[in-house]
Amino acid sequence: MTLNFNIEYHTGPDEEVRVAGNIPPLGNFEAGKAFRLRSTDGVHWKGRLITTNMPSNGLLTYHYEIYRKGRPIRVEYGGMRRRFRLGAPFHVIFRFMDRWQDVPSDSAAYSTAFTDTIFARKPHRHTPCMQDSVIIKVAAPRVDAEHHLYIVGEPDALGAWNPDRAVPMNDVDFPVWQIELDNSWVPQTFQYKFIVRHKVSGQMVAWEQGDNRQAELTTERGTLVLTEEPPRFDLEPWRGAGVAVPVFALRSEQSWGIGDFGDLRKLVDWAASTQQRVVQILPINDTTMTHTWTDSYPYNSISIYALHPLYMDLSQLPRPTDPTQAKRLENSRQKINALPQMDYEAVDKLKWEYIKQAYAQEYADMVGDIDYQQFQVDNIEWLRPYAVYCYFRDLFGTPDFRKWPCYDVYVKQEIDAFLRSKRKSASMSSITIYYYTQYKLHLQLKAVSEYAREHGVVLKGDIPIGISPNSVEAWAEPRYFHRDAQTGAPPDDFSVNGQNWGFPTYNWVAMEHDDYAWWRKRFQKMAQYFSAYRIDHILGFFRIWEIPQHAVHGLLGQFSPALPMTPAKIESYGLPFRPDVYLRPYIREDFLGEIFGEQTDQVIQTYLLRTGIHGFYRMRPEFETQRQVQAHFAGQTDPAALKVRDGLYRLQSNVLFLADHRDPNRYHPRISAMNDYAFKLALTPVEQLAFRNLYEDFYYHRHNQFWYEQAMKKLPNLVGATRMLVCGEDLGMIPHCVPQVMDELNILSLEVQRMPKVYGQAFGNPADYPYLSVSTISSHDTSTLRGWWEEDAALTQRYYNEVLGLPGQAPAEATPQLCEQVVSSHLRGPSMLCILALQDWLALDGDLRLPDAATERINIPANPRHYWRYRMHLTLEQLMAADELNAKIRELIGESGRK
Repeated sequence: MTLNFNIEYHTGPDEEVRVAGNIPPLGNFEAGKAFRLRSTDGVHWKGRLITTNMPSNGLLTYHYEIYRKGRPIRVEYGGMRRRFRLGAPFHVIFRFMDRWQDVPSDSAAYSTAFTDTIFARKPHRHTPCMQDSVIIKVAAPRVDAEHHLYIVGEPDALGAWNPDRAVPMNDVDFPVWQIELDNSWVPQTFQYKFIVRHKVSGQMVAWEQGDNRQAELTTERGTLVLTEEPPRFDLEPWRGAGVAVPVFALRSEQSWGIGDFGDLRKLVDWAASTQQRVVQILPINDTTMTHTWTDSYPYNSISIYALHPLYMDLSQLPRPTDPTQAKRLENSRQKINALPQMDYEAVDKLKWEYIKQAYAQEYADMVGDIDYQQFQVDNIEWLRPYAVYCYFRDLFGTPDFRKWPCYDVYVKQEIDAFLRSKRKSASMSSITIYYYTQYKLHLQLKAVSEYAREHGVVLKGDIPIGISPNSVEAWAEPRYFHRDAQTGAPPDDFSVNGQNWGFPTYNWVAMEHDDYAWWRKRFQKMAQYFSAYRIDHILGFFRIWEIPQHAVHGLLGQFSPALPMTPAKIESYGLPFRPDVYLRPYIREDFLGEIFGEQTDQVIQTYLLRTGIHGFYRMRPEFETQRQVQAHFAGQTDPAALKVRDGLYRLQSNVLFLADHRDPNRYHPRISAMNDYAFKLALTPVEQLAFRNLYEDFYYHRHNQFWYEQAMKKLPNLVGATRMLVCGEDLGMIPHCVPQVMDELNILSLEVQRMPKVYGQAFGNPADYPYLSVSTISSHDTSTLRGWWEEDAALTQRYYNEVLGLPGQAPAEATPQLCEQVVSSHLRGPSMLCILALQDWLALDGDLRLPDAATERINIPANPRHYWRYRMHLTLEQLMAADELNAKIRELIGESGRK
């Protein structure tokens, strides 16, 4: 078999083009082993490969790479690796005439969300290629399953430009279409175009725009493969609707007090029945640290790979062989499943009891199963440390590995030796039960994923930006994290003191060193189950809000990486640099009463010391940091004591500048400093103006190019690691470079009407959202539509009159009719996806929705100790039977033009 590769690419100095593929001469995609092409002009690159190797499935897969001085610097768009079905004897000659594949402008349509689900084609057989033929290949991902791509041109074999005689293309490798023509059927040079026709009626719906395409054949023997540029069609953009709900919130008649993967399958059924095309969930990774309700926080996982055992559908495990035990477990299930909210600790105890009995019944027989053995081989890199971590966590009674009496530092050789010793003892089951559990969870979620695709529903996952400081990754891969800092978010409308998530910050230098393998493997694991995903806090890939370990509030954080200011730079704004005033808490007697009231004297005597300046104080050494204050008030519930604690926090954050965490001679203006006493009282009016100018420049201009470069070092690599549809949660303090990066990479933005991105707007307009976006009314971090309506009467009144265009007084609650108007306005918007919280869909029905809107809320971001326990008040069976609501949802989606 002879493979001739040809591609046109304008290379720079010391650059060359190589081709990598799935047969040994092409390097099998191994870095640095790609097949080198040759060029005489630096533009036209060619290479001939004669080989007897052939892929087992007859499918050649390859792509082109650019090397500079022997190192790869650029790879073709990974969302659509080149595929060619050889299907011919080895003596056949193939000549590939290719074009370099950049990220297409509609790369979202190349995602598995579209190619494998939304526009999925029915599988069919492919006819092996002929000898001495010409094959024309073209990518056309936006031709949906109701239509077909045709080729029409001047030769009679292509219909002589008559669209009724156009020749259908083969979609076996959708989104790539191809047609094979015998060389004798077409002239050496001919013109053609692509058209789209309806599958059933045959009606032509699109004729390719622009100039005719032209093919020029040669007289050389062999099969000529022409890869064309995507066709230019004026097709209406696809728009779909969906539902967002955490797995733990699902409820069915068979649930065990918490939603599970079996319930997720039922939710897919409901989505499909109401013409919704997306089911979005929250993170589903294992968060088990203490087996208490504090583990309910889904963004604080102990593993970026392991699935949460509590999402196991127990009905798919062996039933207890002991009838008494089976009856007792069933009685407990019914009792716990009837609770209005989740009892996390009871669920954890009951589910693990069932999992352990199932493990005892079938694990011995499962060990020899080939699929189970392959699962271990494919996942052992993370599965082994995860299982050992869980064993030690429970053995030593803490998830904080730093407190373990041994193995507190992960050394692979020591862990391997430990496992070898355990294999000889009965307690090995305390480790292999985690292998068993993860395998069963994998099978269940994989089955749901395949079921969703079969029913045209995209399963959308969620990738948290952070990891727990006590996670498996922090233990086994510490080089990737900074232990001296924690992540959070700057202040916003939901949290005036900012948020402190407690996650370690990433060591991006170490991650870049191995080409972000840690992230790519994480994304690739997600791709086993999901066709789309949400990047939680995508801003973290530009910069993260980094908070020192001694701080409790997010107010004392700073962006990292950043470009902090020198004293000279600060003074260039007209602000004299006074470190004794700017860097220390500004504590003056005349405002202490405003903070502490009648407790002021006690605060002065207990927590403060006088300075040499009359009326000024400083914190006592034992209370200089917020962590010291937090420890002092630990366990306090008295409101008066908590008021003092929060007041001390406020004093400690009352500074104008913060020293950079890694260069103490450079400084950051403290976020929201203009709201504090230090700004109002320590600066003159002229200095206040100078500080405002400095602040505006620092937070909104200084870092734009710098943060753009930081994101573009990371995100292209990660987005290209899989073919999932990518959505970014881009809310909060958004630098100007963020929309630019997301547009360049075709990452869908998140649009929330009550959190507009246009400065000065009170509400966003769904009609103005970009196509590449996800439109929603509320999220798991906000109140629902009904809850928001009742929070601020003045704001609701404004929305009622200005946005909904309704006259008079706004009603005290959001009626089903009002909710329908809001939902409809979002569905009619141009956003690719309109994904609504389940609670907001239920708001359309006055009989089905919860009476108390406040109980619909999932999370309160300002409360780091929030109990995530919301559950549907209806069962999924009842939801499927809610004919009136479901008809209304179908009607609204249909009227909006979403499919």
